[in-house]
Order: sequence, then C-alpha cells, then structure tokens
Amino acid sequence: MWMNQWKYVLYCGIIFFLSACGTNKNNQTMIPSSLENDGITKVRASIVQKLKELDHKPVEERLALYKKLKKESPDAYNFENEDELTMYGYGFLWADKIDDAFAVFQLIVDEFGSANSYDSLAEAYLKKGNRDASLANYEKSLAMNPDNFNAEDQIALIKHPEIKTLTPAEKFTKIYSAEAYKADLDQLGKSLLKIHPNALKFISQKDFNNNVEKAKSEITDKTTFGEFSYICNTIIASVHCSHTGMGGFYPEHEMLPISHLFPLQTRWIDNRLYVIDPLNNSNQVKTKDEILSINGVAAATIINDIYQHIPAQGYVKTTKNHVFNKFSSSMIPYALGLPETYSITVKGHKNPIVLHKAEKLLSPYWDYLQYCQDQLCIEYMDDKKTALMTIESFNYYSWNNLQVFVDFVDQNFKEMEDKGIKNLIIDVRFNGGGSQSAAIHLLKYLVDKPFTYYSKAEYAGKIGKAEGEELIHPVANGYKGKVLFLIDGIGNSTTGHFMSLVKVMKLGTIIGEELGSNQFCSAGSTSCRLKNTKLSYYVANNTHISTATSLPDEKGILPDHYVHQSIDDVINRKDVVKEFALGLLK
Repeated sequence: MWMNQWKYVLYCGIIFFLSACGTNKNNQTMIPSSLENDGITKVRASIVQKLKELDHKPVEERLALYKKLKKESPDAYNFENEDELTMYGYGFLWADKIDDAFAVFQLIVDEFGSANSYDSLAEAYLKKGNRDASLANYEKSLAMNPDNFNAEDQIALIKHPEIKTLTPAEKFTKIYSAEAYKADLDQLGKSLLKIHPNALKFISQKDFNNNVEKAKSEITDKTTFGEFSYICNTIIASVHCSHTGMGGFYPEHEMLPISHLFPLQTRWIDNRLYVIDPLNNSNQVKTKDEILSINGVAAATIINDIYQHIPAQGYVKTTKNHVFNKFSSSMIPYALGLPETYSITVKGHKNPIVLHKAEKLLSPYWDYLQYCQDQLCIEYMDDKKTALMTIESFNYYSWNNLQVFVDFVDQNFKEMEDKGIKNLIIDVRFNGGGSQSAAIHLLKYLVDKPFTYYSKAEYAGKIGKAEGEELIHPVANGYKGKVLFLIDGIGNSTTGHFMSLVKVMKLGTIIGEELGSNQFCSAGSTSCRLKNTKLSYYVANNTHISTATSLPDEKGILPDHYVHQSIDDVINRKDVVKEFALGLLK
C-alpha cells in the first residue's frame, strides 16, 4: 500500500505516512515518545535509529538486537511506533533488498498484528514471487480493515491477472451514473470532515456543505471522470490545507488527451497572463505576448476559477501561482470545459488568433532557479565572506537518512567557522518540508538561547511528548554572523514551522514572496478512495503548530523584503531574489 502512494510523496516533497481511509493510527513516525517518572520527563530514543547504527550488520542481527533491547530496556526506546518500523522496512524494499524487508515486516506482524502490517508483508511476499502467501496476507489485512482499498486491488489482480487496469486516457473519458458521482461527492465531503482535524478552520460548516451541493449540481448524465475529478478539487481545496489533495494535479494532467491541451506555455505574473513559450504556434504568437482572453473568457476569470481548484495553506495565493504556472497548459482546458480548439486575444493584436492544436503532452513546467543537484548545497561567494547554503528539502528522517542532513550541517558550519564567513544566505525556496528533526538541527546553529519547536503536536497514538515539544539547546559553536533567508510560495509544511521560528526569534532578514506555509500545519495523511469512481485522495489527519503562535494562521510567513520576478526576469531566467540578497550584503 505504501509503495502505491509514493509518487504523491515525491510531488509534495513531504514524507506522508499513509494509512487506509478510516483507520486510526499514528501517521507521524519520526517522534520519540517520553515517559513521566517522578515528575521528570525521560525521552525515549528511536529504536530504528539504534538499529541503523548496525547498518553494516545482517538484518537478522539488527532484529535480534531489537528483541534484546525490548526485553532488557523497554523504557529506553520507543517500541510502540509501528509506522517508523514500517518505513524502515520499506527502505529495504525500495532498495530491492527483499529478504531484509521481509524480515522487518514479519517482525512488525509479530509485534503489532495490524491490518497495515499484513498489507506490508503481503507486498514483500509478492516481491518474492510467492503469490499464494501474498494473497493470504492481503485477505487477512482486508478482513481486519475493510477500507484497505490497496489490499482489495491486489487481491483482484492476483486472482484475475487477465483484468487490465484502465489507462489514464480511458479513465478520462469513462462515464459513471449521476447517482454514483453524487454519492461519491457526499463520501468525499463526509471523509474530509471526519478525518481532517481542522477541516472547518478556514470555512464554515454551511459554506462547506454548500460547496458539496454546488458540486453535485454540476453533475449530468454526460459527466466524464475527467470532469468529475476537476469538480472534486473544489471541495478539497475549500478546506485550505496544503496536506490534503489528489496528487497536486498530476493525475488530471496525466489523463488529459493531447487534443484538449492548451497549446501554449504560459505564466501568470503581476495579474497578467503571458506567453513564455509559443511551442508550435510561434508563427502566430511570440514569447512575452500578453493573453487577454481565451475562447472569449477573460484571463483573470479563468485564473479565478482555477484557483478555486488548487489546495493551499490558509489563504496563501503564492502557492496557487506556482501550481498554476506549473500546470497551466492542462489547467486552462479544465477551466474552460475541455474544448478542442482555442482562440485567444492578445494585447496589441486586433483580431483573435486561432491556435494550432498541441502536438504532444507537455511536462509540468518547473520555474527552478537554484542550481543544487543534491538538495543540500553550499557555495562560497567571491568576496570570501559570504556563503550560500541551499536547503531544498527537510526530507531527512531517522528511519532513513537523517544522518546525511546532520553531517551536511555539522561539516559546513565547521567549515564556515574555519573560513571566517561573516554572511550566510540560507535558501529554502522550493522546499516542500519534511522532518522536524532536520529543521531543529539547523535551528540549533542559528539560535543563541534554548527554544521549544512545537506548541502543539496532536496525532493518533501519541505517547508522551513529541520531538520538538521539549526544550532544545543551541550547539556550542553556533553561527554568529549575519543571516539572510530566501523563501517562496512552494515552501510548505516543516518549512513553515522553520521559518515561523526564524521570524519570531528574529534570526535574520527574510527575502522573497509570501511563504506557502506558516506555524500552523494540518499534517500527516490518510489515503482514501471513493467507492464508485475509485478516485484517490489524501486527507491530513494530525495537527502540528510551532511556538510562533503570535503569527496569523491564514497567511504564510511574510518576507521583510518582497522580491519577485518580472516577465523579463522569467524569460531571462534571472534569480532576482538571490541577486537582491547579495545586493543587501554589499
């Protein structure tokens, strides 16, 4: 089950720990628990981190250590965190170490006996080629949790391998009955309210219900699955949560036929829609042309409709800007009712222009200006006094690769100290979030006094305090120079927590646009699927709030200096945010 959702994880930049819809389990995995003993809080260490110290040993020796420590030191380590062990096992499975993954999953079945543990073991059996054992475990998982649609699918595939799954193009044109669509919309609305702990934080119950009813009113006997998918997005986006969605418009983009694709690459900037690549219409349209309307609909009206379908945190629009600019060629068709021909009016042109049809499905457009190949980079400027540290992700977890992040930070702050670096630019643009462990470790080098990361951490199965709720002390050799932070609307989840603390603790100057997140986060993820159409989506299932509670929940972290690209900057690939930061230092 976990593997089937991995593409969504990669898109968001956030490790989501997915459970079947309706289950009640802890999806926040990298959190050591704590015990209260005579009024003294004792934090229990991660057992997976302990096992990873023996990475050079066979997995059997590591699991023997697990059993030994559980018997001899049950209060020293957190043995209740099933999800952390599960991700540890999947680390092996993703590395094609099938036998190691199988051993871990068998341990989890023995220790927890949950529906998800049998699902994972079934997947390992399938990888080993044992279809009978895989089927038995999937059937056991489904019996324990009837909402486990992954087990349901796998059982069907094992029993009926001749059945072919629908291609994206076939899914797009498939038509279900109006009653089936409406029942699924009711299910979608109810699941959002049931699972999401803050579903009504930014919208009233009345308005939410009205959104569901409005969506149902748009259904006809001719509604295709593609159209239905776009309709569902309005309900999901109305809860204003960046951790709740359908895969970031990737599914809609992948199933859109080329015949419907808008045949220009565009960019919404400064409230204008510009052409940034005319593609096969270069004989009629030029780069930087401003589109005033498409098929008679004003560009601003189209954008306003599309933005109602894009999930984002609170009322942050910068996130919606980035998502639209990434998928504009496929979002515009959905907003216009999926036409097969496009006519545009262009500023300075007297007559409308009928565009040539698209020739190929475009990849999502990434407006990516950083030049860091490994997500973590350090660059020293020519002045010998300034360093640029790029942190494109906090996706570094104790069950997997946290030590990579720790080593990068430790080694480079030591190197900066040796070099006498006076100015540090920390670039967290494009950072979709990840582990609080990584964010906390970086903060330890930037603060000069103890701090607490979380004011609230609520999730199912929580035991004791979460990592970040305890008092955190700075490192002894923290950075003492000037710090500048570069942010954008893509910055999400943990990046919001990190930057909220930067803001309230005044750790440096913030440059860029409104961040895509803040101190408030409805996180985690429960994976769900609609009964009739089989449309998949995920819903946030926990709440994590940093201690920067004085900041507004509906806005992203705001910069001290607003800097964004003009259309000329976009066309010329000019990083004006970075240039502004370097200019400030001069």
